[in-house]
Amino acid sequence: MEFRNNSVDKNIVNVAKQRSASSKAVRDFRTKINSAGTTPIAYERELLIGYCRNQIYAGLATPVLVAIAGTLAAQLVDPIIAFIWSIATILTHVFLGVLSKKFLSQVEQDDTLNLTGWRVRFLLGNGLIALCWSMFAVLSCSNCTGNEFAIVQFSTLLVFVAASSMSNHALGYIALVSVLPPALILAGKFVWMLEPVAIMMGGILLIAIAFFHVLGKRFQQMIVSMLEHTTEKEALIVELETEKSFSEDARNRAEEANLAKSRFLATMSHELRTPLNAVLGFSEIMRDEVLGPINNEVYRDYAKDIHSSGSHLLKLINEILDLSRIEAGKHELNEEPLNLTKVVDDAKHMIEIKARKKEIRLSTSYQEKLPKVWADERAIRQVTLNLLSNAVKFTPTGGEITLKIGWTAKGGQYISIKDSGPGIPQEEIPLVLSSFGQGTIAIKHAEPGTGLGLSIVQALLHMHQGRFDLKSKLREGTEAIAYLPVERVDTRSIAPSMTTPEMETDNQPNVAARTNPAETGS
Repeated sequence: MEFRNNSVDKNIVNVAKQRSASSKAVRDFRTKINSAGTTPIAYERELLIGYCRNQIYAGLATPVLVAIAGTLAAQLVDPIIAFIWSIATILTHVFLGVLSKKFLSQVEQDDTLNLTGWRVRFLLGNGLIALCWSMFAVLSCSNCTGNEFAIVQFSTLLVFVAASSMSNHALGYIALVSVLPPALILAGKFVWMLEPVAIMMGGILLIAIAFFHVLGKRFQQMIVSMLEHTTEKEALIVELETEKSFSEDARNRAEEANLAKSRFLATMSHELRTPLNAVLGFSEIMRDEVLGPINNEVYRDYAKDIHSSGSHLLKLINEILDLSRIEAGKHELNEEPLNLTKVVDDAKHMIEIKARKKEIRLSTSYQEKLPKVWADERAIRQVTLNLLSNAVKFTPTGGEITLKIGWTAKGGQYISIKDSGPGIPQEEIPLVLSSFGQGTIAIKHAEPGTGLGLSIVQALLHMHQGRFDLKSKLREGTEAIAYLPVERVDTRSIAPSMTTPEMETDNQPNVAARTNPAETGS
């Protein structure tokens, strides 16, 4: 029978959908960026939107310019002609403004709007404006004795050319449609007058058109460049969001798998330990010949091997289950005030038999009058037993192990266990601290182990807000230090005469407070 994890399947489907949609968005952005690098037409929509907004703003100022020019012209030419020109020109600009507003309302609702058709409409609108201003350039003053009206025409058209070039720069060369015809007509008229001042004004007008057109092109390039940067930024945001979504989904799936594994192992405690205990019990009866002698020596050796292998397997299972319970969050601390010295002494007595078999000397150096700490006694005992077992395992026959308990520099407490074993290379310390990790020298010099002892130590200390340090050098031994923070110290158990060490460095064993300081730092 096949069992499927529905939540994992849903996650996979969701990731596939997100990847498809996000990848399409990224491809669209990149296509737009690549096309924008060759021609500004890739941003025609944005340029036309900017043009229309400029026309709406210009529609408020241009009628003022036309009214002023019409009022001045009415003083020098036929007032009726000047009035008709003013009305026609204002209506033309208003029409272009209304057309621009209509485009903006449609472009927000329809992403497939025919932009080419709208460019033609704007081209025709600018042609009408050019026609109106050409009429203004054609006007002449028969009663003028000097160049008064010519100056009015020149000044008005110069202002119109500047304003129109700046507001129409998004259309590129189409912007010339509204300013070039009236400017050419007026410049030709000035040249025809054969007067130096008039010829100079005509030249200035043409030069102004070229200057403002170049300036408008620069503005257009700047806008396109800004649009490119905006598009690139949006593409990067999409990619980042996509990768973030993928990483979060992958992390969630990994956490679910790890949690499922931990829960499975945590619930398998009874199913795994019960048969192993039976194997150990029966093999121990056979090994010790409780029910009668076993005449076959080979069978007795088999019974010893079965008991030894079963004990090793039970130890492995216990450590795996302990670590799994911690990872699954099922390990709860039973905190109470306890004396570290008493707990360490109890663990020391439990390990002394094994140490005596290897002729290892256990020495202690405890700080006097240490206050109690809030901790789980079983967890602290397991931490100490794991560290002592490792020390005995890796210390050669005739070696020495030193146990130290004292203050940290910030008022916490620590347990230090130092052995005279072969040591660990610096590059292998991270491997040794990882789950199932074993150093090369450890494998050569000690009996095989599970590689979970230090992982359990770190997990239990982390649950106490503590920390674990491992210091080692080749052929100089190893020192393991378990730290408990100052917040764990039971201040009620501190006697008035008892002084705490000076706060120097966080989680550093206090050298001045002890006779034999641990050679370690944080």
